[in-house]
Amino acid sequence: MLLSISCILLFGMFMGYLCKKIHLPSLTGMLLTGILLGPCILNLIDPSILQISAELRKIALIIILTRAGLSLNIKDLKKVGRPALLMCFVPACFEILGMILFAPKILNISILDAAILGSVIAAVSPAVIVPSMIKLMDEGYGTKKSIPQLILAGASVDDVFVIVLFSAFTGMAQGSSISIQSFINIPISIVLGAVTGLFIGAFLSSFFKKVHIRDTSKVIIIMCVSFLFVVFEDTFKWIPFASLIGVMCIGVALQKYRGVVAVRLSLKFNKLWVVAEIILFVLVGASVDIEYAFNAGLKAILLLLLVLIFRMVGVFICLLRTQLNIKERFFCMIAYCPKATVQAAIGGVPLAMGIACGNTVLTIAVVSILLTAPCGAFLIEHTYKKLLSINNE
Repeated sequence: MLLSISCILLFGMFMGYLCKKIHLPSLTGMLLTGILLGPCILNLIDPSILQISAELRKIALIIILTRAGLSLNIKDLKKVGRPALLMCFVPACFEILGMILFAPKILNISILDAAILGSVIAAVSPAVIVPSMIKLMDEGYGTKKSIPQLILAGASVDDVFVIVLFSAFTGMAQGSSISIQSFINIPISIVLGAVTGLFIGAFLSSFFKKVHIRDTSKVIIIMCVSFLFVVFEDTFKWIPFASLIGVMCIGVALQKYRGVVAVRLSLKFNKLWVVAEIILFVLVGASVDIEYAFNAGLKAILLLLLVLIFRMVGVFICLLRTQLNIKERFFCMIAYCPKATVQAAIGGVPLAMGIACGNTVLTIAVVSILLTAPCGAFLIEHTYKKLLSINNE
């Protein structure tokens, strides 16, 4: 295991550095590292690490979502308003609609299979989007109109919505009737997660004010509480609770009530993210099956491009009647396309469940990671200075 961890970190850093040198996002190098070290090629990652890959990826997500929360101002979120709410579900619905329209013709699958495929592909990747939006907030690009905050807020809820749809569609494929309660649980889980996170964050703010402990100890406490949120969601599945939204809201509350402490903790979480980012994307790459990707061919790429156009139309509709100009809206459309973590997590589930479209879903999920994660990160990195205004202008 120690050899595997060394290979993941050293090769991940090296490949990330090489990609930066040729003006590609570092995550491209990390994804390639995972593919090379993973079971498909060199098979240098210990099976025990692959077995807990999902948990390790979730820890990395907790780190970056907490960091995002510490940078989010509640006033900015209120200012965003209606568009942020629409971004939580409208683009995903458009993308699933596009998949239902095109996938049966291109891949020769049923409408239900297309809906399952759409619900896997429609989720955006917080692992790609969140660090990028934090960078924009730190540099002041788009913050005057709360553009990074808008994308962060929408992306954090988008995954919850899509995963509920995925559960409903796979249930139908296995002969279960679709449950209205599943859809009712979507807003309940979001509200319950947000309220719980804000309450715990406010409590921790008060605790940190009264009890003087090192910032490192504060980070450990926040991480442990976040882990408990995730455990609660996984253990008590009958209680609708969006744990990752709760995690981000802990940071939001800390930023509101203890702003100075939040700034210091952000720096701590930035240091944690240096390691977590490598582990996250290398393990995402390791979960990719290259054989499936090559077998998919041009049909998969064509299908993904078509449904991404639908997604971008959905984002554009969300931004109607806002103060954003055409360039800013175009940036939001680009920034809302990357996919990686959710596809890596649930792409193989239909195949494991014995659903007829399982192989196809896994194939398209793999191609979506390889196509949209590096390309999305590249486009965000190379367009934000041209499309967004800096705050002091």
